[in-house]
Amino acid sequence: MGISIAGKIAFITGASAGIGKSTALALAAAGAKLLLCARTTDALDAMRDELKAAGAADVHTLALDVTRRADVASAIASLPAEWQSIEILVNNAGLARGLEKIYLDDIENWEEMIDTNMKGLLYVTRAVLPGMVTRNAGHVINLGSTAGWTAYAGGAVYCATKAAEKILSEGMRIDLLGTAVRVTSVDPGMVETRFSEIRFGGDKERAAKVYANTTPLTPDDVADAILWAVTRPAHVNVSSVLLTSIDQANAVTIHRRT
Repeated sequence: MGISIAGKIAFITGASAGIGKSTALALAAAGAKLLLCARTTDALDAMRDELKAAGAADVHTLALDVTRRADVASAIASLPAEWQSIEILVNNAGLARGLEKIYLDDIENWEEMIDTNMKGLLYVTRAVLPGMVTRNAGHVINLGSTAGWTAYAGGAVYCATKAAEKILSEGMRIDLLGTAVRVTSVDPGMVETRFSEIRFGGDKERAAKVYANTTPLTPDDVADAILWAVTRPAHVNVSSVLLTSIDQANAVTIHRRT
């Protein structure tokens, strides 16, 4: 039998859309208290009634850019007392930029991906994890990707950031041995969100081709895996969940119907 997360504080980064929003709704339905951040709070605040209706015990939002180390530390340190005991951290904030050969790519794309996908994850985790260790309770969910398992053309740096997430999760589990804090890497394949649109600078037509003639995962599929991981019995640590749709075998092998 799994554990209940009712009333537990779940902090989700990048929570305003896509996997982040679906995860918020899934954890809300399980009765969690939701601490949500995004670069702006407009979309988060617009979700509040929906989350409460879904079952969230409470909702607190904050504007936070995870790439800003000082801002992350300050935001976590200055949380209201009733929101400080974070028990579930979902490091969801992340992105891809461009799909160019590494010797032709815009270095600014690299900076943004590394700053968000790797350093942002580290900044948030460093701010939250000490409290979990002190309380000897907590669960860190890091969002990875099939791209962290298999590189693909034009995605070398993005794939490297997700490979880093995979190893960081492993290292966290090692460093947390002897505590009751758990760490899970959730590594989905193609998920139909705004991910590709963002990658291609708002080019909706190019983004649509990524999912053409195939059935990708939905954000709800990933949220379901996250909910499953955090509700396993307390002695069970799900190290990683690698999930794809039936039309995808790995990051580069995809079945497209003609």
